[in-house]
Amino acid sequence: MTPRAAMRTTLRAAAEFLAWWTGLAVLWLILISAVGPLELAVGATVAALGALAARAARRAVTGR
Repeated sequence: MTPRAAMRTTLRAAAEFLAWWTGLAVLWLILISAVGPLELAVGATVAALGALAARAARRAVTGR
């Protein structure tokens, strides 16, 4: 794999992760009743874990 192709793959993976994280974080904020620092930290962490799981599931299904 050329360095350019590796960079493109990394950027696509980061963009996919960021898209999943954003969607899940927004959903978390919509569903909670009180927004405080602890809720934001927990929501960001859980959204990151969900984004990783979503990316892994998509890669398992598509094989890419």
